[in-house]
Amino acid sequence: MDNLIVVVDNIKDWRPYFPSDQIVPVQRYLFDRTFQENRNLRVINLCNKNSYLKHGYYCSMLAEARNHRVIPKLKTLNDLSKKKIYLQDLEDFREIIERLGQKLDKKGTSEEQIRFKIHFSKTVEKRFEELGRKIFEYYPCPILEVELAHKDDGWKILAVEQLGLRDLAESEEDFFADSLDKYSAKLWRLPKNRKLYQYDMAVLVDPDEEQAPSDEAALKKFKAACERNGLYCEMITSKDISKLYEFDALFIRRTTSIRNSTYRMAKIAESEGIAVIDDPSSILKCTNKIFISNMLDRIGVPSIPGEFVSDAKEETVDHLIVEYGLPLVIKIPDGSFSVGVKKAADKEEAKQVISDFLKKSDLVLVQKFLYTDYDWRVGVLDKKALFACQYFMSENHWQIYNHEKDKQSEEFSGNFKTYPVDEIPQKVLNVAVKAASRVGNGLYGVDLKEDREGNVYVVEINDNPNIDSGIEDLVLGDELYDRLVHWFIREIKIKKGVL
Repeated sequence: MDNLIVVVDNIKDWRPYFPSDQIVPVQRYLFDRTFQENRNLRVINLCNKNSYLKHGYYCSMLAEARNHRVIPKLKTLNDLSKKKIYLQDLEDFREIIERLGQKLDKKGTSEEQIRFKIHFSKTVEKRFEELGRKIFEYYPCPILEVELAHKDDGWKILAVEQLGLRDLAESEEDFFADSLDKYSAKLWRLPKNRKLYQYDMAVLVDPDEEQAPSDEAALKKFKAACERNGLYCEMITSKDISKLYEFDALFIRRTTSIRNSTYRMAKIAESEGIAVIDDPSSILKCTNKIFISNMLDRIGVPSIPGEFVSDAKEETVDHLIVEYGLPLVIKIPDGSFSVGVKKAADKEEAKQVISDFLKKSDLVLVQKFLYTDYDWRVGVLDKKALFACQYFMSENHWQIYNHEKDKQSEEFSGNFKTYPVDEIPQKVLNVAVKAASRVGNGLYGVDLKEDREGNVYVVEINDNPNIDSGIEDLVLGDELYDRLVHWFIREIKIKKGVL
Protein backbone atom coordinates (compact mmCIF):
# COMPACT_ATOMS: atom_id res chain seq x y z
CA MET A 1 0.00 0.00 0.00
CA ASP A 2 1.24 3.50 -0.77
CA ASN A 3 2.39 5.69 2.07
CA LEU A 4 -0.31 8.37 1.73
CA ILE A 5 -4.07 8.19 1.35
CA VAL A 6 -6.74 10.88 1.04
CA VAL A 7 -10.01 10.02 2.77
CA VAL A 8 -13.25 11.47 1.37
CA ASP A 9 -16.93 10.96 2.17
CA ASN A 10 -17.60 9.55 -1.27
CA ILE A 11 -15.43 8.86 -4.31
CA LYS A 12 -17.78 11.15 -6.26
CA ASP A 13 -16.47 14.08 -4.19
CA TRP A 14 -13.10 13.59 -5.94
CA ARG A 15 -14.62 13.71 -9.42
CA PRO A 16 -13.26 17.22 -10.30
CA TYR A 17 -9.70 16.00 -9.72
CA PHE A 18 -7.40 13.41 -11.26
CA PRO A 19 -8.38 9.85 -10.24
CA SER A 20 -5.99 7.99 -7.96
CA ASP A 21 -5.85 4.69 -6.10
CA GLN A 22 -4.87 6.70 -3.04
CA ILE A 23 -8.33 8.25 -2.74
CA VAL A 24 -10.24 6.20 -0.16
CA PRO A 25 -13.93 6.52 0.87
CA VAL A 26 -14.30 6.98 4.60
CA GLN A 27 -16.39 3.81 5.06
CA ARG A 28 -13.58 1.74 3.61
CA TYR A 29 -10.97 3.42 5.80
CA LEU A 30 -13.06 2.86 8.92
CA PHE A 31 -13.88 -0.81 8.35
CA ASP A 32 -11.28 -2.35 6.00
CA ARG A 33 -8.77 -4.29 8.12
CA THR A 34 -6.08 -3.54 5.53
CA PHE A 35 -5.89 0.00 6.88
CA GLN A 36 -6.04 -1.11 10.48
CA GLU A 37 -3.05 -3.40 10.02
CA ASN A 38 -0.91 -0.89 8.14
CA ARG A 39 1.39 0.80 10.68
CA ASN A 40 3.11 3.38 8.46
CA LEU A 41 0.36 5.38 6.81
CA ARG A 42 -0.27 9.09 6.30
CA VAL A 43 -3.86 10.24 6.10
CA ILE A 44 -5.37 13.46 4.77
CA ASN A 45 -8.94 13.64 6.01
CA LEU A 46 -11.10 15.61 3.55
CA CYS A 47 -14.46 14.52 4.93
CA ASN A 48 -17.12 17.20 5.11
CA LYS A 49 -18.63 16.11 8.41
CA ASN A 50 -15.87 16.28 11.01
CA SER A 51 -17.96 17.40 13.97
CA TYR A 52 -18.18 15.27 17.10
CA LEU A 53 -18.97 11.59 16.36
CA LYS A 54 -19.45 12.14 12.63
CA HIS A 55 -17.63 10.05 9.99
CA GLY A 56 -14.80 12.54 9.60
CA TYR A 57 -14.35 12.70 13.36
CA TYR A 58 -14.07 8.92 13.54
CA CYS A 59 -11.61 8.97 10.63
CA SER A 60 -9.16 11.16 12.56
CA MET A 61 -9.82 9.25 15.77
CA LEU A 62 -9.09 5.83 14.27
CA ALA A 63 -6.07 7.18 12.39
CA GLU A 64 -4.52 8.22 15.70
CA ALA A 65 -5.51 4.93 17.35
CA ARG A 66 -3.75 3.10 14.50
CA ASN A 67 -0.65 5.31 14.81
CA HIS A 68 -1.28 6.79 11.36
CA ARG A 69 -0.20 10.38 10.69
CA VAL A 70 -3.38 12.29 10.10
CA ILE A 71 -4.39 15.83 9.27
CA PRO A 72 -6.48 17.16 10.94
CA LYS A 73 -5.74 15.64 14.33
CA LEU A 74 -8.54 14.95 16.78
CA LYS A 75 -7.29 17.71 19.08
CA THR A 76 -7.48 20.20 16.20
CA LEU A 77 -11.08 19.24 15.44
CA ASN A 78 -12.05 19.55 19.10
CA ASP A 79 -10.30 22.88 19.54
CA LEU A 80 -11.97 24.35 16.46
CA SER A 81 -15.35 23.31 17.81
CA LYS A 82 -14.87 25.60 20.81
CA LYS A 83 -14.65 29.24 19.78
CA LYS A 84 -13.40 30.38 23.18
CA ILE A 85 -10.35 28.13 22.86
CA TYR A 86 -9.22 29.06 19.39
CA LEU A 87 -10.00 32.77 19.63
CA GLN A 88 -7.84 32.94 22.74
CA ASP A 89 -5.00 31.20 20.86
CA LEU A 90 -5.38 33.59 17.94
CA GLU A 91 -4.67 36.55 20.22
CA ASP A 92 -1.03 35.66 19.48
CA PHE A 93 -1.63 36.95 15.94
CA ARG A 94 -2.55 40.49 16.98
CA GLU A 95 0.41 42.10 15.18
CA ILE A 96 -0.30 40.14 11.98
CA ILE A 97 -3.97 41.13 12.08
CA GLU A 98 -3.02 44.78 12.66
CA ARG A 99 -0.74 44.72 9.59
CA LEU A 100 -3.50 43.11 7.56
CA GLY A 101 -5.97 45.71 8.84
CA GLN A 102 -3.69 48.50 7.70
CA LYS A 103 -3.61 47.00 4.20
CA LEU A 104 -7.39 46.66 4.13
CA ASP A 105 -7.93 50.21 5.40
CA LYS A 106 -5.36 51.59 2.97
CA LYS A 107 -7.30 50.08 0.07
CA GLY A 108 -10.41 51.75 1.43
CA THR A 109 -12.45 48.58 1.52
CA SER A 110 -16.08 49.19 2.34
CA GLU A 111 -16.61 45.68 3.66
CA GLU A 112 -17.34 45.28 7.36
CA GLN A 113 -16.86 41.51 7.19
CA ILE A 114 -14.51 39.45 5.03
CA ARG A 115 -14.25 35.69 4.56
CA PHE A 116 -11.32 33.85 3.06
CA LYS A 117 -10.24 30.23 2.82
CA ILE A 118 -6.93 28.61 3.74
CA HIS A 119 -5.92 25.62 1.62
CA PHE A 120 -3.04 23.75 3.32
CA SER A 121 -1.64 27.12 4.59
CA LYS A 122 -2.14 28.84 1.18
CA THR A 123 -4.60 31.63 0.39
CA VAL A 124 -5.85 32.84 -2.98
CA GLU A 125 -5.26 36.49 -2.11
CA LYS A 126 -1.71 37.39 -1.10
CA ARG A 127 -2.88 39.87 1.52
CA PHE A 128 -4.21 37.01 3.65
CA GLU A 129 -1.16 34.78 3.17
CA GLU A 130 0.72 35.61 6.40
CA LEU A 131 -2.35 35.24 8.60
CA GLY A 132 -3.44 32.10 6.78
CA ARG A 133 -0.05 30.45 7.25
CA LYS A 134 -0.06 31.23 10.98
CA ILE A 135 -3.59 29.94 11.55
CA PHE A 136 -2.69 26.73 9.69
CA GLU A 137 0.35 26.28 11.93
CA TYR A 138 -1.90 26.40 14.99
CA TYR A 139 -4.77 24.43 13.47
CA PRO A 140 -3.50 22.19 10.64
CA CYS A 141 -6.57 21.38 8.54
CA PRO A 142 -6.78 20.88 4.77
CA ILE A 143 -9.43 23.58 4.32
CA LEU A 144 -10.22 26.38 6.77
CA GLU A 145 -12.48 29.39 6.40
CA VAL A 146 -11.72 32.55 8.37
CA GLU A 147 -14.20 35.32 9.08
CA LEU A 148 -12.83 38.79 9.80
CA ALA A 149 -14.90 41.73 11.02
CA HIS A 150 -14.14 45.42 11.42
CA LYS A 151 -14.82 46.63 14.97
CA ASP A 152 -14.30 49.98 16.69
CA ASP A 153 -10.78 48.97 17.72
CA GLY A 154 -9.80 47.48 14.35
CA TRP A 155 -10.10 44.19 12.51
CA LYS A 156 -10.77 41.02 14.51
CA ILE A 157 -11.10 37.30 13.81
CA LEU A 158 -14.72 36.31 14.41
CA ALA A 159 -14.51 32.65 13.50
CA VAL A 160 -12.36 29.88 12.04
CA GLU A 161 -14.21 26.91 10.58
CA GLN A 162 -12.97 23.60 9.22
CA LEU A 163 -14.44 22.73 5.80
CA GLY A 164 -14.58 19.74 3.48
CA LEU A 165 -14.40 19.15 -0.25
CA ARG A 166 -18.09 19.83 -0.81
CA ASP A 167 -17.69 23.34 0.60
CA LEU A 168 -15.49 24.40 -2.30
CA ALA A 169 -16.91 26.41 -5.18
CA GLU A 170 -15.97 25.26 -8.68
CA SER A 171 -13.78 28.35 -9.05
CA GLU A 172 -11.76 27.27 -5.99
CA GLU A 173 -11.04 23.72 -7.07
CA ASP A 174 -7.89 24.42 -9.10
CA PHE A 175 -6.30 26.42 -6.28
CA PHE A 176 -7.17 23.71 -3.77
CA ALA A 177 -5.69 20.99 -6.00
CA ASP A 178 -2.49 23.00 -6.46
CA SER A 179 -2.21 23.61 -2.70
CA LEU A 180 -2.77 19.92 -1.96
CA ASP A 181 -0.14 18.97 -4.52
CA LYS A 182 2.44 21.33 -3.00
CA TYR A 183 1.65 20.23 0.54
CA SER A 184 1.80 16.54 -0.21
CA ALA A 185 4.42 16.54 -2.96
CA LYS A 186 7.04 15.04 -0.73
CA LEU A 187 4.58 12.42 0.49
CA TRP A 188 3.17 11.50 -2.92
CA ARG A 189 6.64 11.20 -4.34
CA LEU A 190 8.74 9.91 -1.47
CA PRO A 191 12.45 9.69 -2.31
CA LYS A 192 13.38 6.10 -3.00
CA ASN A 193 15.90 6.05 -0.18
CA ARG A 194 13.28 7.30 2.31
CA LYS A 195 11.09 4.28 1.63
CA LEU A 196 13.87 2.04 2.94
CA TYR A 197 13.60 3.45 6.46
CA GLN A 198 11.09 2.61 9.14
CA TYR A 199 11.08 6.01 10.86
CA ASP A 200 11.60 9.64 9.85
CA MET A 201 13.74 12.19 11.68
CA ALA A 202 13.60 15.99 11.30
CA VAL A 203 16.53 18.15 12.39
CA LEU A 204 15.57 21.78 12.96
CA VAL A 205 18.32 24.19 11.88
CA ASP A 206 18.73 27.86 11.11
CA PRO A 207 21.19 28.33 8.21
CA ASP A 208 21.67 31.99 9.17
CA GLU A 209 22.45 31.44 12.86
CA GLU A 210 26.02 32.48 13.70
CA GLN A 211 26.30 30.47 16.93
CA ALA A 212 24.27 27.39 16.10
CA PRO A 213 24.46 24.45 18.53
CA SER A 214 25.98 22.20 15.84
CA ASP A 215 28.21 23.01 12.90
CA GLU A 216 27.62 21.63 9.43
CA ALA A 217 30.13 18.81 9.85
CA ALA A 218 28.41 17.62 13.04
CA LEU A 219 25.02 17.69 11.32
CA LYS A 220 26.41 15.53 8.52
CA LYS A 221 27.74 13.06 11.08
CA PHE A 222 24.36 12.91 12.79
CA LYS A 223 22.63 12.33 9.47
CA ALA A 224 25.07 9.52 8.68
CA ALA A 225 24.33 7.97 12.09
CA CYS A 226 20.61 8.08 11.31
CA GLU A 227 21.19 6.23 8.06
CA ARG A 228 23.40 3.64 9.78
CA ASN A 229 20.63 2.98 12.28
CA GLY A 230 17.64 2.90 9.94
CA LEU A 231 16.32 6.45 10.28
CA TYR A 232 15.52 8.76 7.38
CA CYS A 233 16.94 12.19 8.29
CA GLU A 234 15.96 15.56 6.83
CA MET A 235 17.08 19.09 7.75
CA ILE A 236 14.16 21.50 8.18
CA THR A 237 13.80 25.16 9.16
CA SER A 238 11.15 27.09 11.06
CA LYS A 239 9.35 27.67 7.75
CA ASP A 240 8.61 23.95 7.65
CA ILE A 241 6.50 23.92 10.80
CA SER A 242 3.47 22.60 8.93
CA LYS A 243 5.55 19.59 7.74
CA LEU A 244 6.42 18.56 11.28
CA TYR A 245 3.55 16.08 11.36
CA GLU A 246 5.32 13.98 8.72
CA PHE A 247 8.08 12.93 11.13
CA ASP A 248 8.51 10.53 14.03
CA ALA A 249 11.25 12.52 15.72
CA LEU A 250 12.55 16.09 15.98
CA PHE A 251 16.07 17.12 16.97
CA ILE A 252 16.32 20.86 17.56
CA ARG A 253 19.70 22.18 16.48
CA ARG A 254 19.10 25.93 16.67
CA THR A 255 19.23 28.09 19.79
CA THR A 256 16.08 27.53 21.81
CA SER A 257 13.86 30.18 23.35
CA ILE A 258 10.24 30.36 24.41
CA ARG A 259 10.07 33.48 22.23
CA ASN A 260 11.02 31.86 18.93
CA SER A 261 9.66 28.99 16.85
CA THR A 262 11.73 26.34 18.64
CA TYR A 263 9.36 26.27 21.61
CA ARG A 264 6.28 26.20 19.38
CA MET A 265 7.70 23.31 17.34
CA ALA A 266 8.71 21.42 20.48
CA LYS A 267 5.15 21.80 21.82
CA ILE A 268 3.67 20.53 18.55
CA ALA A 269 6.04 17.58 18.54
CA GLU A 270 5.20 16.64 22.11
CA SER A 271 1.44 16.95 21.57
CA GLU A 272 1.67 14.83 18.41
CA GLY A 273 3.62 12.03 20.05
CA ILE A 274 6.82 12.91 18.20
CA ALA A 275 10.06 12.11 20.03
CA VAL A 276 11.80 15.45 20.59
CA ILE A 277 15.02 16.97 21.89
CA ASP A 278 14.56 19.59 23.31
CA ASP A 279 11.14 18.95 24.80
CA PRO A 280 9.13 22.06 25.71
CA SER A 281 9.42 21.48 29.45
CA SER A 282 13.22 21.43 29.21
CA ILE A 283 13.21 24.62 27.13
CA LEU A 284 11.03 26.36 29.71
CA LYS A 285 13.19 25.27 32.61
CA CYS A 286 16.68 25.62 31.20
CA THR A 287 16.22 28.95 29.46
CA ASN A 288 15.42 30.61 32.79
CA LYS A 289 18.34 30.87 35.20
CA ILE A 290 16.08 31.72 38.12
CA PHE A 291 14.17 28.44 37.74
CA ILE A 292 17.42 26.47 37.56
CA SER A 293 18.85 28.29 40.58
CA ASN A 294 15.79 27.46 42.68
CA MET A 295 15.64 23.87 41.45
CA LEU A 296 19.29 23.26 42.29
CA ASP A 297 18.83 24.74 45.75
CA ARG A 298 15.81 22.52 46.35
CA ILE A 299 17.63 19.28 45.45
CA GLY A 300 20.81 20.23 47.29
CA VAL A 301 23.05 20.68 44.25
CA PRO A 302 25.54 23.53 44.78
CA SER A 303 25.33 26.48 42.41
CA ILE A 304 27.36 29.68 42.43
CA PRO A 305 26.28 31.67 45.53
CA GLY A 306 23.77 34.35 44.66
CA GLU A 307 20.14 35.46 44.77
CA PHE A 308 17.56 37.12 42.60
CA VAL A 309 16.41 40.70 43.15
CA SER A 310 13.53 42.85 41.94
CA ASP A 311 14.97 46.33 42.52
CA ALA A 312 18.23 48.28 42.40
CA LYS A 313 17.73 50.22 45.61
CA GLU A 314 20.69 51.39 47.67
CA GLU A 315 20.04 48.91 50.48
CA THR A 316 19.59 46.03 48.02
CA VAL A 317 22.93 46.65 46.32
CA ASP A 318 24.66 47.19 49.67
CA HIS A 319 23.35 43.82 50.85
CA LEU A 320 24.60 42.10 47.67
CA ILE A 321 28.08 43.56 48.09
CA VAL A 322 28.29 42.55 51.76
CA GLU A 323 27.02 39.06 50.96
CA TYR A 324 28.97 38.30 47.77
CA GLY A 325 31.70 40.93 47.50
CA LEU A 326 32.89 42.74 44.40
CA PRO A 327 32.86 42.33 41.50
CA LEU A 328 29.30 40.99 41.12
CA VAL A 329 28.02 38.93 38.20
CA ILE A 330 24.56 40.02 37.06
CA LYS A 331 22.42 37.89 34.75
CA ILE A 332 19.16 38.36 32.91
CA PRO A 333 17.22 35.10 33.40
CA ASP A 334 16.82 33.97 29.79
CA GLY A 335 20.19 34.90 28.30
CA SER A 336 22.27 32.41 26.32
CA PHE A 337 25.86 32.17 25.06
CA SER A 338 26.90 34.63 27.85
CA VAL A 339 24.59 37.27 26.36
CA GLY A 340 22.73 39.08 29.14
CA VAL A 341 25.55 38.48 31.63
CA LYS A 342 27.62 41.39 32.95
CA LYS A 343 30.26 41.89 35.62
CA ALA A 344 29.97 44.97 37.84
CA ALA A 345 33.24 46.20 39.37
CA ASP A 346 31.74 48.65 41.89
CA LYS A 347 28.50 49.69 43.54
CA GLU A 348 27.47 52.28 40.97
CA GLU A 349 28.03 49.92 38.06
CA ALA A 350 26.05 47.20 39.85
CA LYS A 351 23.11 49.57 40.38
CA GLN A 352 23.18 50.59 36.73
CA VAL A 353 23.38 47.06 35.34
CA ILE A 354 20.62 45.77 37.63
CA SER A 355 18.43 48.76 36.68
CA ASP A 356 19.02 48.12 32.97
CA PHE A 357 18.23 44.40 33.28
CA LEU A 358 15.06 45.10 35.31
CA LYS A 359 13.68 46.92 32.28
CA LYS A 360 13.64 43.55 30.50
CA SER A 361 12.77 41.24 33.40
CA ASP A 362 11.05 41.76 36.76
CA LEU A 363 13.67 39.54 38.40
CA VAL A 364 17.45 39.57 37.93
CA LEU A 365 19.97 37.01 39.17
CA VAL A 366 23.03 38.37 41.02
CA GLN A 367 25.92 36.03 41.87
CA LYS A 368 29.34 36.00 43.43
CA PHE A 369 32.20 36.37 40.94
CA LEU A 370 34.07 33.08 40.85
CA TYR A 371 36.88 33.14 38.31
CA THR A 372 38.34 29.91 36.97
CA ASP A 373 40.57 29.32 33.96
CA TYR A 374 37.92 27.07 32.47
CA ASP A 375 34.37 25.77 32.91
CA TRP A 376 33.54 22.11 32.78
CA ARG A 377 30.80 21.12 30.34
CA VAL A 378 29.35 17.66 30.87
CA GLY A 379 26.92 16.48 28.22
CA VAL A 380 24.19 14.30 29.72
CA LEU A 381 21.87 12.09 27.68
CA ASP A 382 19.17 9.96 29.27
CA LYS A 383 20.60 10.70 32.74
CA LYS A 384 24.05 9.37 31.75
CA ALA A 385 27.21 11.32 30.89
CA LEU A 386 27.79 11.50 27.13
CA PHE A 387 30.85 13.78 26.80
CA ALA A 388 33.03 16.05 28.94
CA CYS A 389 34.93 19.18 27.94
CA GLN A 390 36.86 22.00 29.50
CA TYR A 391 35.96 25.34 27.90
CA PHE A 392 38.65 27.92 28.61
CA MET A 393 37.98 31.62 29.04
CA SER A 394 38.58 33.77 25.98
CA GLU A 395 41.88 35.64 25.91
CA ASN A 396 42.12 38.36 28.59
CA HIS A 397 38.46 37.95 29.43
CA TRP A 398 36.43 36.45 32.29
CA GLN A 399 33.95 34.53 30.11
CA ILE A 400 34.17 31.76 27.51
CA TYR A 401 32.72 34.15 24.92
CA ASN A 402 33.87 37.75 24.59
CA HIS A 403 31.01 39.49 22.83
CA GLU A 404 33.03 42.67 22.42
CA LYS A 405 35.18 40.86 19.86
CA ASP A 406 34.34 39.90 16.31
CA LYS A 407 32.68 36.46 16.25
CA GLN A 408 35.06 35.32 13.54
CA SER A 409 38.19 36.31 15.47
CA GLU A 410 40.29 33.96 17.60
CA GLU A 411 39.68 36.22 20.61
CA PHE A 412 35.91 35.67 20.57
CA SER A 413 36.04 32.33 22.40
CA GLY A 414 38.57 30.35 24.39
CA ASN A 415 40.20 26.99 23.75
CA PHE A 416 38.89 23.57 24.79
CA LYS A 417 39.91 20.10 25.90
CA THR A 418 37.76 17.00 25.55
CA TYR A 419 38.06 14.10 28.00
CA PRO A 420 36.67 10.58 28.32
CA VAL A 421 33.93 10.91 30.92
CA ASP A 422 35.63 8.38 33.21
CA GLU A 423 38.71 10.61 33.43
CA ILE A 424 37.06 13.74 34.82
CA PRO A 425 36.75 14.32 38.59
CA GLN A 426 34.02 12.10 40.02
CA LYS A 427 32.48 14.98 41.93
CA VAL A 428 32.09 17.00 38.71
CA LEU A 429 30.47 14.03 37.01
CA ASN A 430 28.10 13.27 39.87
CA VAL A 431 26.91 16.87 40.25
CA ALA A 432 26.36 17.24 36.50
CA VAL A 433 24.31 14.05 36.15
CA LYS A 434 22.24 14.76 39.26
CA ALA A 435 21.44 18.31 38.09
CA ALA A 436 20.49 17.31 34.52
CA SER A 437 18.45 14.31 35.66
CA ARG A 438 16.07 16.55 37.57
CA VAL A 439 15.23 18.42 34.35
CA GLY A 440 14.43 15.38 32.21
CA ASN A 441 15.84 12.42 30.30
CA GLY A 442 16.84 14.24 27.11
CA LEU A 443 20.11 15.91 26.12
CA TYR A 444 21.63 18.58 28.39
CA GLY A 445 24.92 20.38 28.80
CA VAL A 446 25.78 21.14 32.41
CA ASP A 447 28.32 23.92 32.95
CA LEU A 448 30.27 23.73 36.19
CA LYS A 449 33.10 25.51 37.98
CA GLU A 450 35.60 23.80 40.28
CA ASP A 451 37.41 26.08 42.72
CA ARG A 452 40.88 25.57 44.20
CA GLU A 453 39.44 23.79 47.23
CA GLY A 454 37.74 21.24 45.02
CA ASN A 455 34.21 22.61 45.49
CA VAL A 456 32.03 22.12 42.43
CA TYR A 457 29.27 24.58 41.45
CA VAL A 458 26.71 24.39 38.67
CA VAL A 459 26.82 27.50 36.49
CA GLU A 460 23.83 26.59 34.31
CA ILE A 461 22.06 23.71 32.59
CA ASN A 462 21.70 24.02 28.81
CA ASP A 463 18.80 22.25 27.13
CA ASN A 464 20.44 22.77 23.74
CA PRO A 465 24.16 22.04 24.26
CA ASN A 466 26.75 22.43 21.55
CA ILE A 467 27.77 19.33 19.65
CA ASP A 468 30.38 20.42 17.14
CA SER A 469 32.62 18.27 15.01
CA GLY A 470 36.07 17.90 16.49
CA ILE A 471 35.09 19.28 19.90
CA GLU A 472 32.37 17.49 21.86
CA ASP A 473 32.71 14.39 19.66
CA LEU A 474 36.51 14.30 19.85
CA VAL A 475 36.62 11.29 22.20
CA LEU A 476 33.62 9.21 21.13
CA GLY A 477 33.62 10.13 17.46
CA ASP A 478 30.74 8.53 15.54
CA GLU A 479 29.61 6.68 18.66
CA LEU A 480 28.35 9.96 20.13
CA TYR A 481 25.93 10.39 17.23
CA ASP A 482 24.92 6.74 17.35
CA ARG A 483 23.98 7.10 21.02
CA LEU A 484 21.79 10.07 20.19
CA VAL A 485 20.09 8.15 17.40
CA HIS A 486 19.54 5.13 19.67
CA TRP A 487 17.80 7.43 22.18
CA PHE A 488 15.45 8.67 19.46
CA ILE A 489 14.68 5.17 18.16
CA ARG A 490 13.81 3.97 21.65
CA GLU A 491 11.57 7.01 22.28
CA ILE A 492 9.83 6.56 18.92
CA LYS A 493 9.08 2.92 19.72
CA ILE A 494 7.77 3.83 23.19
CA LYS A 495 5.46 6.48 21.74
CA LYS A 496 4.21 4.09 19.07
CA GLY A 497 3.57 1.39 21.66
CA VAL A 498 6.00 -1.12 20.15
CA LEU A 499 8.43 -1.15 23.08
